[in-house]
Amino acid sequence: MRLKKAALLCTSLMLTFALAACSGGSGSTENAGGSGNGNAAAENGNTNGGAGTNDPATANNASGNAGGNTPGNAEEDLGTPEMDFDMGGRTIKVVSWWDMAIPEDNPDNIQKKKNLDELMKKHNFKIEYVAIDYGEYQQKVVASLLAGEPIGDIVRLGKTYSIPTLVKQDLLWPVDEYTKNTKVFNQKVTNEFMQYEGRGYGFTESQSNLITGIYYNRTLMNQLGMKPLQDYVNEDNWNWDTFIQVAKEANKDTNNDGKLDTWGLAQGGLMDQSLYSNEASLTLGDKQNMEDPKTVEAFDFLSRIATEKVARPTEGGDWTEPGQFFRQGNTLMYAGAGYEVSGLKTDMKDYDIGFVPFPKGPSATAYHSGEALFQALTIPKKVENPDQLLYIWEKINDIDSIYDYPDQASLESNFTNEDDIQNSRTAADGMLVLDHNTYPKLPYYDIIGELTAGNSVSTVINKFKAPVQAAIDEVYKK
Repeated sequence: MRLKKAALLCTSLMLTFALAACSGGSGSTENAGGSGNGNAAAENGNTNGGAGTNDPATANNASGNAGGNTPGNAEEDLGTPEMDFDMGGRTIKVVSWWDMAIPEDNPDNIQKKKNLDELMKKHNFKIEYVAIDYGEYQQKVVASLLAGEPIGDIVRLGKTYSIPTLVKQDLLWPVDEYTKNTKVFNQKVTNEFMQYEGRGYGFTESQSNLITGIYYNRTLMNQLGMKPLQDYVNEDNWNWDTFIQVAKEANKDTNNDGKLDTWGLAQGGLMDQSLYSNEASLTLGDKQNMEDPKTVEAFDFLSRIATEKVARPTEGGDWTEPGQFFRQGNTLMYAGAGYEVSGLKTDMKDYDIGFVPFPKGPSATAYHSGEALFQALTIPKKVENPDQLLYIWEKINDIDSIYDYPDQASLESNFTNEDDIQNSRTAADGMLVLDHNTYPKLPYYDIIGELTAGNSVSTVINKFKAPVQAAIDEVYKK
């Protein structure tokens, strides 16, 4: 593992209970949910850098360097000055759909736990981590907020049901005035992803991004004598056209029996990927965005994958079918998320698995990953002293990380190829959040169905732009 600041590391390790030098593990992360492909309709999370999860659909969120700041940097100057207050023995409840207690599994987390212990003594409080089963999480948490009896002091919420709905009912504190420390708080989460009418309502100390892109079977690629996918990335020529070209090239009848026995792409219907890879969206604030030229291009791409029979045909399976196809070893590419890599590696030990970003759309300025089920921490409006809670959260997490970049330990444990690691980081750096899941009545799958059935893009837009706007208006109560 390539860890930074060797001398500082040795010192920090000695100060953290003589921990064995350079132990493995990962920087702690908070995670967003959903696979970004409509297959896993859940907002889930994990705490180990996106490789192993507590639920089948997790992902990391936001951007930045987890430990790139040293004392004296401009970023640290934004840290909150020391505060002196007594919480009177209060128990701070931190609620999520997994246990968010800090695991002492690496030097970063050991330092965070030490910070927490010192803060509890100084400010006279206790902390309790409450885990609620994901299946009943939204109902329980929202009901508690509506009743004016929040289930916790710091509560994880999905953006899809909190912005604008809960914010419009004045149920959450804006937190942006307390999250200025860029070394700790992820600025994109508060100031972009969880914002409503100019205020930020969510926060996280995680500097990790969701990773989504294309897993590919490097072994199969070589067997088919194909140009390495990495070459397209190196040439800055990994785009929708070359992607379709590669997929078609891998659709082969290798035994001349008149039937395809290798395929280039495990799944079609890639709506979310088509949108975020072209910097497009179905919705934009409180308006439908289907007529935007970037969205039209995304629809054209989605339609083309279907009408040109680019993807491997379904065999009637559920949302796990594409992953099962890929695991068979006869399908070159699979659009997936970072949390899946460990399972793929385990199930495909005889294959060399690579990763490239999802290809750029014609209007994109960079590679992107995307999240349509984003989540973050919030503070209910009924909870007193949000400034103190954010101060405590800041001071817990204000450390000098031993890691050079977010998810370093996870990526280096799952990939031995430097290109795969860099591609993962590149995709993560370009993370975008899609908001169409905010609207329960938005006909998302109907739109996909019409496009993949070969109906013209203009016809589909004309048919669905009014229903999409109506779905938005219902949430915004227009």
